[in-house]
Amino acid sequence: MTQTSNGSELAATINRIIAEHKTLEGPLLPILHASQQALGYIPSEAVPMIAEQLQLTKAEVHGVISFYHFFRSSPAGNNTIQICRAESCQSMGSRELEAEIKQRLKVDYHQTTADGEITLEPVYCLGNCACSPAIRVNDDIHGRVDMNKFENIVDELLTVAVELKL
Repeated sequence: MTQTSNGSELAATINRIIAEHKTLEGPLLPILHASQQALGYIPSEAVPMIAEQLQLTKAEVHGVISFYHFFRSSPAGNNTIQICRAESCQSMGSRELEAEIKQRLKVDYHQTTADGEITLEPVYCLGNCACSPAIRVNDDIHGRVDMNKFENIVDELLTVAVELKL
């Protein structure tokens, strides 16, 4: 499930996840991870439910969600592109590539393109240092990325998206 269809379905999903993880020591992070896994993001409606069950304030739950970049508070696009920001990639031009990508997509980190196709995220190492700069597109890692290679990747993603809509 990537998005919920109604409030009762959301409540049922969140309540099930809380019940499965509530007895763990330090259950908040496992609940948040499981919620995002099940829903694709952590809806704002889930925050008071989680807070009440764990006897936390809504601010405490929201603080954890906003602190960790992994958690999303809105649905991601159909594709996620992560740009490596680790030292090796930076030394090979990822900062310049990052600026060009943001301009090309017209989004900043943690935002989704207007068509809902691409969400852009930073990542702090893809383990592909020998092929810097690197990006991950969904589950595929690409090395030695320049703007030309990036444009080809995006064109392919958008072509597939158009074909799926036909």
